[in-house]
Amino acid sequence: MIKSRKALALLLAGVMVMGTVSGCGNNGGAGDAGANQPAQTTGDQTTPDTTAEPKEPDNRLAKDVYANYDPSGWYNESEVLYDAILGDFVALYDKAEEADSLAERYAYQAAAEAKMLGQGVMIPLTTRGGNYAIRRIAPRSVNSTLWGANEYRYETIIVLNEMLKKEDNQALRDLWNEVSGTGTYDEKAKAYLTEKGYTFKDSYNYGNYTADPETWDVLASSRSVVTEPLAVTVDGLFQYDVENVQQPALATGYTVSDDGLTYTFTIREGVTWVDSQGRKVADLTADDFVAGFQHLLDCPSSPAGLLIGVIKGVNEYLSGDITDFEQVGVKAVDDHTVEYTLESECPYFMSMMSYNIFLPMSRSYYTSQGGKFGTEFDDAADDYLYGKDPEHIAYCGPMVITNYTAANTIVYQANKSYWNPDALNVHTITWLFNDGTDTLKGYNDCVNAVNDGIGLNTEAVEKAKSEGYYDDYVVLSDTDATSYMGFVNLNRKSYANFNDPSAVVSERTVDEADRTVAAMQNLHFRRAFCASFDKASYNAQSVGEDLKLTSLRNSYTPATFVKLPEDATITVDGASATFKAGTYYGEVLQYYLDADGVKAKVWDAASASGDGFDGWYNPDYCKSELALAVEELAAAGIVVDKEHPVLVDYPYFIESTVRANQANAVKKSIEAASDGLISVNLVACSTQDEWLYTSYYTDNGYEMNGELSTTSGWGPDYGDPKTYLATFVLDDDGYMLSNCGLFGH
Repeated sequence: MIKSRKALALLLAGVMVMGTVSGCGNNGGAGDAGANQPAQTTGDQTTPDTTAEPKEPDNRLAKDVYANYDPSGWYNESEVLYDAILGDFVALYDKAEEADSLAERYAYQAAAEAKMLGQGVMIPLTTRGGNYAIRRIAPRSVNSTLWGANEYRYETIIVLNEMLKKEDNQALRDLWNEVSGTGTYDEKAKAYLTEKGYTFKDSYNYGNYTADPETWDVLASSRSVVTEPLAVTVDGLFQYDVENVQQPALATGYTVSDDGLTYTFTIREGVTWVDSQGRKVADLTADDFVAGFQHLLDCPSSPAGLLIGVIKGVNEYLSGDITDFEQVGVKAVDDHTVEYTLESECPYFMSMMSYNIFLPMSRSYYTSQGGKFGTEFDDAADDYLYGKDPEHIAYCGPMVITNYTAANTIVYQANKSYWNPDALNVHTITWLFNDGTDTLKGYNDCVNAVNDGIGLNTEAVEKAKSEGYYDDYVVLSDTDATSYMGFVNLNRKSYANFNDPSAVVSERTVDEADRTVAAMQNLHFRRAFCASFDKASYNAQSVGEDLKLTSLRNSYTPATFVKLPEDATITVDGASATFKAGTYYGEVLQYYLDADGVKAKVWDAASASGDGFDGWYNPDYCKSELALAVEELAAAGIVVDKEHPVLVDYPYFIESTVRANQANAVKKSIEAASDGLISVNLVACSTQDEWLYTSYYTDNGYEMNGELSTTSGWGPDYGDPKTYLATFVLDDDGYMLSNCGLFGH
């Protein structure tokens, strides 16, 4: 899925919500300024070093002091904060990895997340969906599995020439629930629609394309702006169908060794690689999966971290302890057999097949485009062309990209050499760019048949009502497992955008900057900050007052993502607790938040859900935690009162009415809940890209520009809570830590 692997699909949440669809060299100081020195750790929080002699106020501008920031000491500084703030989380995460049963694993994972959320490093906001939409698309005609990237395989989508009526939309949902798992939904949905007088078309226009891929190499990135548009270009070993049943794709079958450590896949014969013109460039062989795997590990920005601890030798290869790729647990036994050797039994291994980490790559085509492997890999070389544009990749999926114009269109045509042509309901897919400045564009384009489905923001809902579309055609879209978060910058170092120092510039002084960093490194301040965010009001600006609660999420891992398959007893902080079989993840998460005295609600027993309510906004709790923070900061020589509030920069996209309204709602709620002790400075970004470069496009924590970021979220890559939690574990995936101003990737 946003920095997430899925997030950008709803990056403009509410601008257009698609219904179909992460000082410097001198020990951390700023040059010779001595600003923002490394924090000293005290228990489970950090406070500034109070042993230093008082110094004169530093009224230099932070943007000037940090303009030439040297990040050479960044890792050590991040490590101090990470251990202090997230150490308890990591300890329980490790216990989950060593658990004796799946139930025990899930329980420890939930306890670990309780420690992380209790530290206030991020504010759970919303999930994807839960908004009004209009469409010419049959519901559930694309995969809706909670994880992976198969939901973007739009070749299966059933597209109509007519707008789908809401009663027919519901009837098709009921039909899907009735026949799911039988393999008959596609056929029966078409029969139902035909009987109702609808007609079909074999093209699909997607109207929610908001940013161009930074690479066309699907193995080189985990950002949704790359994985989503390329999902239809390459097939995997196994894929989920529209009924969410995993089916053979480029593999015809597989076996597992008795010890559960070796998976052997039989590769489908007769599959070919083609170029963007549809010309054959190679036959698919088992070695292409080996080549793809090594390329994944070679690319520094790839999601290879997902495979640490899963595939034998991956950690050692990524760390440089081994350079011989033959020691990594993937090999081609022959032309049509590929074998993966695991570090240990992995209960979620097959669910990983739907993500890009196991995709093949034509070795011969890659090398013809200047590609090399191992220590010779260099994607900056003059002769390296692979993935630079859609004309320099090879295709074995249902679609090839035949036209691409930046910030305009991406056009796909059916691959005439595709091994499974009967699976295609559409033969042309067109992605249409929308920069979000016109909040009615998506709606107007759908009404005028320019796009085939769009989510409706508040303005669009009102227009649909006035034009007579609301009663007959507007439906409520499903929510999913994508979690959008408000990330807290724990150690800000950038006061302008890293890619353009003249963009999104802060006028904060060094002293003001230091005060805010000290506050953000205080546990009680972070908890108060999280409790001050009225996310219902924030969400209402996007989806409207009547739906403001529908898509709210209160945890990082969805509360119902897994449930315990058997009884489990775990020990946390010296106390043992037993959870019965059938207990949901969110119930365990709530238990441990309560145990730590964190006043947040992440599980509602009545609805058996962690969504649909605001369990974090709590002005009284904000005030009580803030009082503790003010006391601790005062002991460190930092005065926080109404005349000297903590300043928080919140960048937003000013040309989007929805984003501007959301920003004002955030400012209002935080300042009111904190009684003015926190002052939110709304930092206007003149373009969407300018806004994204404050956080979403950053690779390193020191590049984060602002204290609060709402540009990113996370969509799961496989069916285990680890897919979320590992993004905050440095020695595992660690992908989202940079959103909190720590480390990099």
